Amino acid sequence: MTEQNRTQAAGMAFMGMIFFLFGFVTTFNITLADKFKAVFELSNFEAQLVNGAFFLTYFVLSFAGGGIIKKIGYKAGVILGLVLVGAGSFLFYPAAKAISFPFFLFAIFIMASGVVFLQVAANPYVTALGPSDTASGRLNLTQALNSIATYLAPLIASWFVFGAARTALTAQEAARDVPAPFLIIGIVVILIAVAVYFLRLPVIPTRGVEKKSVWKYPHVILGAIGIFCYVGAEVGSAAMLQRYFQEALQLAQSDAAMMIALYWGGAMVGRFYGSFMLSNVEKKKKLLYAVLVVALALFVGWFVRKEITDGLIFAGIAVVNYLAMQLGKGNASRSLAVFGIIAALLLFVVMMANASFILWLGLSIGFFNSIMFPNIFALGVDGLDKGELSMASGLINTLIVGGAVIPVLMGAIADGFGVRFAFVLPIICYLYIVFFALVGSKHK
Repeated sequence: MTEQNRTQAAGMAFMGMIFFLFGFVTTFNITLADKFKAVFELSNFEAQLVNGAFFLTYFVLSFAGGGIIKKIGYKAGVILGLVLVGAGSFLFYPAAKAISFPFFLFAIFIMASGVVFLQVAANPYVTALGPSDTASGRLNLTQALNSIATYLAPLIASWFVFGAARTALTAQEAARDVPAPFLIIGIVVILIAVAVYFLRLPVIPTRGVEKKSVWKYPHVILGAIGIFCYVGAEVGSAAMLQRYFQEALQLAQSDAAMMIALYWGGAMVGRFYGSFMLSNVEKKKKLLYAVLVVALALFVGWFVRKEITDGLIFAGIAVVNYLAMQLGKGNASRSLAVFGIIAALLLFVVMMANASFILWLGLSIGFFNSIMFPNIFALGVDGLDKGELSMASGLINTLIVGGAVIPVLMGAIADGFGVRFAFVLPIICYLYIVFFALVGSKHK
């Protein structure tokens, strides 16, 4: 292995850790919407302000964050992000003592500020660690590690937060369940920040690179809108499916939160597929890796409720996901279009049906969300030089604010017309993603 390859491998290992961290923090916060709804007796609209406070931060900070990281460097940007995540985590303790929903939202906002810096620094860093034609594969790999965290987060929330809610008699007692995991998160990320400070990492140049406008590139702007739609659809669907399973299938709150782990687990499985299907790995190895991923899906499906039937169903969906990926023929835009169409169709059936099979149809949407973020991002920054990359990343990450807007609008629709009608919004979002994949991503 050459020195350059070792440096790139070290950079990818470091990025994998960072993607895991902000994936866990993001999904843990998403899962808490139902907890706050119960503790503070909120409407669906008010409960989705948990997601709103988290993802609004992207709108406020991402573009500015791109400029800050350009000045201080990617490594310093990551350290700053970790410190902010730690600070926000520690604020959950006084928020629980005060029994204050606005205080909780403030803590979430500070934590999310750190995640924004991690996200803005991480994505362009990964694209720069190798050839542009395999950037989508690298992003899918790091997003797969991110998805391991998003799979574990709802399970941990179910055990630490929702499980204890069964015996809580007052809002004060219920609120006390929330801070413990965040105190642990805070300690861990501060320790990681200290370790990162002393690590020698590959340097991606930012100083001395001419700053250029990205507004002249339609595919960058349309890609940013694609990220708005994707994050809004993914987060909103997860939150509303959790509510819908409780209402339509009479699942307990803790059970619904636990099953949502499979929604995020599907994204993990799909991203592992994408990491080698959208790269230059030889065909024989792709088939071997696919078999290993199906085995992983079998374990993931079984692990949630320790039922082999769940594992077999989940593995079967993984096989369908693999076959659907073949339709993309290893092309990022074509694969994105196929997955957007399937996600929209699945959500439409879930919205219209009212039978037990909607559980697995709803959870399977996670599989088809899997490659969307890395593919949209890679297509959105394709062809840019280093002077444009950080600002394009800031613009695209700003539109992650879709995770604040779409879920809150879905909450308002659910309050007015019923939970199932809220799924109209993410269906529209998936259809836009199909448009971006087939038309909007093209550029000179």
